[in-house]
Amino acid sequence: MFKPGYLCQMKIEVWSDIVCPFCYIGKHNVEAALARFSESDAVELEWKSFQLDPELPKGVTYADTYQYLAQRKGIRIAQAREMTADVALSGKKAGVELNFERAIVANTWDAHRLIHLAQSVNRGNIVKEALFRAHFTDGKDISDYDTLIAVAKDAGLAEAAARTMLDSDLFAHEVTQDIQEARNLGIRGVPFFVFNRQYAVSGAQPPEVFLQTLQKAFAAWRIENPKVPLDVTDGPSCSPNGNCD
Repeated sequence: MFKPGYLCQMKIEVWSDIVCPFCYIGKHNVEAALARFSESDAVELEWKSFQLDPELPKGVTYADTYQYLAQRKGIRIAQAREMTADVALSGKKAGVELNFERAIVANTWDAHRLIHLAQSVNRGNIVKEALFRAHFTDGKDISDYDTLIAVAKDAGLAEAAARTMLDSDLFAHEVTQDIQEARNLGIRGVPFFVFNRQYAVSGAQPPEVFLQTLQKAFAAWRIENPKVPLDVTDGPSCSPNGNCD
Protein backbone atom coordinates (compact mmCIF):
# COMPACT_ATOMS: atom_id res chain seq x y z
CA MET A 1 0.00 0.00 0.00
CA PHE A 2 1.18 3.51 -0.81
CA LYS A 3 1.95 5.80 2.10
CA PRO A 4 0.93 9.45 2.14
CA GLY A 5 3.55 11.72 0.61
CA TYR A 6 4.42 15.33 -0.14
CA LEU A 7 3.73 17.01 -3.45
CA CYS A 8 6.96 19.03 -3.27
CA GLN A 9 10.19 19.28 -1.29
CA MET A 10 11.45 21.78 1.25
CA LYS A 11 14.57 23.54 0.05
CA ILE A 12 17.85 24.13 1.79
CA GLU A 13 19.70 26.70 -0.31
CA VAL A 14 23.45 26.67 0.20
CA TRP A 15 25.76 29.48 -0.86
CA SER A 16 29.34 28.21 -1.06
CA ASP A 17 32.56 28.24 -3.05
CA ILE A 18 34.58 25.21 -4.09
CA VAL A 19 37.87 26.58 -2.73
CA CYS A 20 36.35 27.14 0.72
CA PRO A 21 37.33 24.35 3.15
CA PHE A 22 34.53 25.21 5.57
CA CYS A 23 32.06 24.84 2.70
CA TYR A 24 33.28 21.27 2.17
CA ILE A 25 33.01 20.54 5.89
CA GLY A 26 29.60 22.21 6.07
CA LYS A 27 28.32 20.10 3.19
CA HIS A 28 29.20 16.90 5.01
CA ASN A 29 27.78 18.17 8.30
CA VAL A 30 24.41 19.14 6.82
CA GLU A 31 24.29 15.79 5.02
CA ALA A 32 25.00 14.06 8.34
CA ALA A 33 22.02 15.92 9.79
CA LEU A 34 19.83 14.89 6.87
CA ALA A 35 20.86 11.26 7.39
CA ARG A 36 19.40 11.50 10.91
CA PHE A 37 16.22 13.24 9.76
CA SER A 38 13.26 10.91 9.20
CA GLU A 39 11.70 13.10 6.48
CA SER A 40 14.89 13.64 4.48
CA ASP A 41 13.18 12.46 1.27
CA ALA A 42 11.10 15.63 1.42
CA VAL A 43 14.17 17.90 1.57
CA GLU A 44 16.18 19.19 -1.39
CA LEU A 45 19.66 20.74 -1.29
CA GLU A 46 20.09 23.53 -3.83
CA TRP A 47 23.62 24.80 -4.46
CA LYS A 48 24.09 28.53 -4.94
CA SER A 49 27.20 30.18 -6.36
CA PHE A 50 29.53 32.40 -4.36
CA GLN A 51 33.09 33.46 -5.20
CA LEU A 52 35.53 34.20 -2.41
CA ASP A 53 38.00 35.75 -4.85
CA PRO A 54 36.13 36.85 -7.99
CA GLU A 55 39.08 39.06 -8.99
CA LEU A 56 41.41 36.11 -9.44
CA PRO A 57 41.98 36.10 -13.21
CA LYS A 58 41.17 33.03 -15.25
CA GLY A 59 44.36 31.20 -16.13
CA VAL A 60 46.15 32.33 -12.98
CA THR A 61 46.70 29.54 -10.45
CA TYR A 62 48.56 29.02 -7.19
CA ALA A 63 50.37 25.73 -6.69
CA ASP A 64 48.96 25.30 -3.18
CA THR A 65 46.80 27.06 -0.60
CA TYR A 66 49.82 28.13 1.45
CA GLN A 67 51.28 30.09 -1.45
CA TYR A 68 47.93 31.73 -2.14
CA LEU A 69 47.29 32.74 1.48
CA ALA A 70 50.83 34.04 1.90
CA GLN A 71 50.52 36.33 -1.10
CA ARG A 72 46.94 37.44 -0.49
CA LYS A 73 47.33 38.11 3.23
CA GLY A 74 50.95 39.23 3.18
CA ILE A 75 52.12 36.52 5.58
CA ARG A 76 54.84 33.89 5.60
CA ILE A 77 54.29 30.39 4.23
CA ALA A 78 54.84 29.02 7.74
CA GLN A 79 52.02 31.19 9.05
CA ALA A 80 49.74 29.97 6.27
CA ARG A 81 50.48 26.39 7.28
CA GLU A 82 49.61 27.17 10.89
CA MET A 83 46.35 28.85 9.84
CA THR A 84 45.15 25.74 8.01
CA ALA A 85 46.32 23.05 10.44
CA ASP A 86 43.20 23.22 12.65
CA VAL A 87 40.96 23.39 9.58
CA ALA A 88 42.46 20.15 8.29
CA LEU A 89 41.69 18.49 11.62
CA SER A 90 38.09 19.75 11.47
CA GLY A 91 37.82 18.32 7.99
CA LYS A 92 39.05 14.94 9.19
CA LYS A 93 36.33 14.88 11.86
CA ALA A 94 33.71 15.63 9.19
CA GLY A 95 35.04 12.87 6.95
CA VAL A 96 36.77 15.03 4.35
CA GLU A 97 40.44 15.07 3.40
CA LEU A 98 41.88 18.57 3.08
CA ASN A 99 45.30 18.48 1.43
CA PHE A 100 46.17 22.17 1.48
CA GLU A 101 49.66 21.43 0.20
CA ARG A 102 48.12 20.05 -3.01
CA ALA A 103 45.04 22.27 -3.41
CA ILE A 104 45.55 24.41 -6.54
CA VAL A 105 43.78 27.75 -6.09
CA ALA A 106 42.11 29.02 -9.26
CA ASN A 107 39.09 30.97 -10.44
CA THR A 108 35.87 29.03 -9.73
CA TRP A 109 33.49 30.71 -12.21
CA ASP A 110 33.30 27.83 -14.70
CA ALA A 111 33.05 25.26 -11.91
CA HIS A 112 29.97 27.07 -10.63
CA ARG A 113 28.48 27.02 -14.12
CA LEU A 114 29.08 23.27 -14.21
CA ILE A 115 27.19 22.87 -10.93
CA HIS A 116 24.22 24.70 -12.42
CA LEU A 117 24.33 22.45 -15.48
CA ALA A 118 24.40 19.42 -13.17
CA GLN A 119 21.48 20.70 -11.11
CA SER A 120 19.42 21.04 -14.27
CA VAL A 121 19.61 17.23 -14.62
CA ASN A 122 19.47 16.37 -10.89
CA ARG A 123 23.22 15.76 -10.54
CA GLY A 124 24.11 18.89 -8.61
CA ASN A 125 25.05 17.26 -5.32
CA ILE A 126 27.21 14.65 -7.06
CA VAL A 127 29.13 17.28 -9.03
CA LYS A 128 29.51 19.56 -6.00
CA GLU A 129 31.09 16.73 -3.99
CA ALA A 130 33.31 15.74 -6.91
CA LEU A 131 34.59 19.30 -7.32
CA PHE A 132 35.39 19.61 -3.62
CA ARG A 133 37.25 16.30 -3.73
CA ALA A 134 39.09 17.23 -6.93
CA HIS A 135 40.29 20.49 -5.39
CA PHE A 136 41.00 19.64 -1.77
CA THR A 137 41.90 15.95 -1.92
CA ASP A 138 43.25 15.21 -5.38
CA GLY A 139 45.00 18.51 -6.12
CA LYS A 140 43.23 19.08 -9.45
CA ASP A 141 42.90 22.46 -11.16
CA ILE A 142 39.13 23.06 -11.07
CA SER A 143 39.40 25.88 -13.60
CA ASP A 144 40.86 23.49 -16.18
CA TYR A 145 38.35 22.36 -18.80
CA ASP A 146 39.69 18.80 -18.91
CA THR A 147 39.21 18.51 -15.14
CA LEU A 148 35.66 19.88 -15.33
CA ILE A 149 34.72 17.59 -18.22
CA ALA A 150 36.11 14.57 -16.35
CA VAL A 151 34.04 15.52 -13.30
CA ALA A 152 30.96 15.92 -15.48
CA LYS A 153 31.43 12.53 -17.17
CA ASP A 154 32.02 10.72 -13.87
CA ALA A 155 28.80 12.26 -12.54
CA GLY A 156 26.80 10.93 -15.48
CA LEU A 157 26.55 14.14 -17.49
CA ALA A 158 26.93 14.03 -21.26
CA GLU A 159 30.42 15.11 -22.32
CA ALA A 160 28.97 17.05 -25.26
CA ALA A 161 26.69 19.03 -22.94
CA ALA A 162 29.61 19.90 -20.64
CA ARG A 163 31.80 21.00 -23.55
CA THR A 164 29.01 23.10 -25.05
CA MET A 165 28.46 24.80 -21.71
CA LEU A 166 32.16 25.53 -21.17
CA ASP A 167 32.59 26.91 -24.70
CA SER A 168 29.67 29.31 -24.24
CA ASP A 169 28.21 31.57 -21.59
CA LEU A 170 25.52 29.08 -20.55
CA PHE A 171 24.54 29.40 -16.86
CA ALA A 172 26.58 32.60 -16.48
CA HIS A 173 23.34 34.43 -15.70
CA GLU A 174 22.46 31.91 -12.98
CA VAL A 175 25.88 32.30 -11.33
CA THR A 176 25.61 36.08 -11.44
CA GLN A 177 22.08 35.91 -10.06
CA ASP A 178 23.20 33.73 -7.12
CA ILE A 179 25.99 36.15 -6.26
CA GLN A 180 23.65 39.14 -6.42
CA GLU A 181 21.09 37.33 -4.31
CA ALA A 182 23.77 36.69 -1.69
CA ARG A 183 24.43 40.43 -1.56
CA ASN A 184 20.71 41.13 -1.23
CA LEU A 185 20.48 38.71 1.69
CA GLY A 186 23.50 40.25 3.38
CA ILE A 187 25.65 37.13 3.00
CA ARG A 188 29.28 38.10 3.51
CA GLY A 189 30.82 34.70 4.12
CA VAL A 190 30.26 31.08 3.21
CA PRO A 191 29.00 28.48 3.72
CA PHE A 192 25.57 29.96 4.31
CA PHE A 193 22.50 27.72 4.58
CA VAL A 194 18.94 29.00 4.17
CA PHE A 195 16.14 26.66 5.25
CA ASN A 196 12.80 27.29 3.53
CA ARG A 197 13.61 31.03 3.42
CA GLN A 198 12.78 31.18 7.14
CA TYR A 199 15.87 30.05 9.03
CA ALA A 200 19.56 30.41 8.30
CA VAL A 201 22.80 28.83 9.51
CA SER A 202 26.12 30.54 8.88
CA GLY A 203 29.33 28.56 8.78
CA ALA A 204 30.29 24.90 9.08
CA GLN A 205 28.23 24.21 12.17
CA PRO A 206 28.09 20.74 13.81
CA PRO A 207 25.46 18.30 12.50
CA GLU A 208 23.39 18.84 15.68
CA VAL A 209 22.92 22.53 14.84
CA PHE A 210 21.83 21.69 11.31
CA LEU A 211 19.45 19.03 12.59
CA GLN A 212 17.78 21.40 15.06
CA THR A 213 17.34 24.06 12.38
CA LEU A 214 16.09 21.46 9.92
CA GLN A 215 13.47 20.23 12.37
CA LYS A 216 12.20 23.77 13.03
CA ALA A 217 12.11 24.72 9.37
CA PHE A 218 10.45 21.48 8.31
CA ALA A 219 7.76 21.74 10.98
CA ALA A 220 6.80 25.16 9.63
CA TRP A 221 6.99 23.97 6.02
CA ARG A 222 4.86 20.90 6.75
CA ILE A 223 1.96 23.06 7.96
CA GLU A 224 1.75 24.60 4.50
CA ASN A 225 2.54 21.31 2.75
CA PRO A 226 0.68 18.49 4.51
CA LYS A 227 1.04 14.91 3.43
CA VAL A 228 -1.60 13.82 0.94
CA PRO A 229 -2.74 10.29 0.09
CA LEU A 230 -2.17 9.09 -3.44
CA ASP A 231 -5.30 8.11 -5.35
CA VAL A 232 -4.25 4.64 -6.53
CA THR A 233 -6.09 2.37 -8.94
CA ASP A 234 -5.14 -1.20 -8.02
CA GLY A 235 -4.29 -3.86 -10.57
CA PRO A 236 -2.27 -7.08 -10.86
CA SER A 237 1.24 -6.61 -9.46
CA CYS A 238 4.21 -8.34 -7.83
CA SER A 239 5.91 -7.44 -4.54
CA PRO A 240 9.62 -7.88 -3.62
CA ASN A 241 8.79 -10.93 -1.50
CA GLY A 242 7.69 -12.80 -4.61
CA ASN A 243 3.93 -12.57 -4.13
CA CYS A 244 2.05 -11.83 -7.33
CA ASP A 245 -1.68 -11.30 -7.54
